[in-house]
Amino acid sequence: MISKILIANRGEIALRVLRACKELGIATVAVHSTADADAMHVRLADESVCIGPPPSRESYLNIHQIVAACEITGADAVHPGYGFLSENAKFAEILEAHGITFIGPTAEHIRLMGDKITAKQTAMELGIPVVPGSDGEVKPEDALETARLIGFPVLIKATAGGGGRGMKVAKTEDDLDEAVSTARSEAAAAFGNPAVYMEKYLEKPRHIEIQVVGDGEGNAIHLGERDCSLQRRHQKVWEEATSPALNVEQRMKIGQTCADAMKKLKYRGAGTIEFLYENGEFYFIEMNTRLQVEHPVTEAITGIDLVHEQIRVASGGGLSVKQEDVTFQGHAIECRINAEDPRTFVPSPGTITLFHAPGGLGVRVDSGAYAGYRIPPYYDSLIGKLIVHGRTRVECMMRLRRVLDEFVVDGIKTTLPLFQDLVSNPDIANGDYDIHWLEHYLAGDPTH
Repeated sequence: MISKILIANRGEIALRVLRACKELGIATVAVHSTADADAMHVRLADESVCIGPPPSRESYLNIHQIVAACEITGADAVHPGYGFLSENAKFAEILEAHGITFIGPTAEHIRLMGDKITAKQTAMELGIPVVPGSDGEVKPEDALETARLIGFPVLIKATAGGGGRGMKVAKTEDDLDEAVSTARSEAAAAFGNPAVYMEKYLEKPRHIEIQVVGDGEGNAIHLGERDCSLQRRHQKVWEEATSPALNVEQRMKIGQTCADAMKKLKYRGAGTIEFLYENGEFYFIEMNTRLQVEHPVTEAITGIDLVHEQIRVASGGGLSVKQEDVTFQGHAIECRINAEDPRTFVPSPGTITLFHAPGGLGVRVDSGAYAGYRIPPYYDSLIGKLIVHGRTRVECMMRLRRVLDEFVVDGIKTTLPLFQDLVSNPDIANGDYDIHWLEHYLAGDPTH
């Protein structure tokens, strides 16, 4: 068994992992930059190590410092959380070379799914449905011919991309040259790789993702889907499980397809297979080989602790449940609370003067924030996640409305007012939205 876990992350996810470790009786090590010395996960960990100054590249992305922290404290495993080094194959390899367990997939699988073209080809080989598109990288001189074969509109995407960077839509032939050129420039700037590929652009899809867990030995299960269609600039804002758009038959069919694929791959740990869903069809987007920000909604409807499963699998203990043991109870919604102006979305770092988290049946708040905590300006603006569970979606929405009125964060601006608007919107109440809905709503489009 793993005896001591170093948590190579910060914020709410570091605290989330720490809590799971304590429940399993495993000692914890928190690493932090100088800006995070007063963070809650640092306060609660058994040991803490400062690994550098505020810039991420000098601290949370500094592999040498993290490995050194493991050696100093005797940590025999690392949980990477999400972001930072969580999908860095080199990091996983270096840890293994030092005899330190990486709580996640193999470096091979991280690398396989980290490149969008390779991931899509692998998905096809594993029997996962994919969106029509190019066979690989598209060069500027071949773009028009490829686009005509796929059919307009088309989406140009960075092969090494993520977070919406290096992604452009060409609705007609006249738009294509500029879209390809801009996507390549953005991809080169963001990822150091200008390569792009092309896919059919779906007009009004939903974003559906399937949670999977495998033991690395050929056993794998799915834990149903999450609907992550409410997005701003390709960043998820509101997630729910189950999806208002799917029925039981659709859920179990795509879930089993994903589980079967992970069995063939002998995938180890938790992962998420993401799809666009339109007119009853699923189209593979990518696979995230890590824990997702929105994992709590899956935990709420299944009762399965995903971090416990990650640690159990990494320890060689296998999965704690079989597919037939997995049941889905009720409905859950997660709201990502960011330290941002709810109208302009400009980050709002600063000191929290008052922090009151809501409570009651079916309410969970994952946050490292507290009154007196100063939010540093160097990192992602997520300060917490509000997760609400109910027996039905209607009950869940009513509970969310009540809970949002109880949640108080003073001293900074947050996105709480946005969620108070959304929970009262008829389209959201009816589950009638797609991945473009929120952008239209924020732009004041009268049709939304």
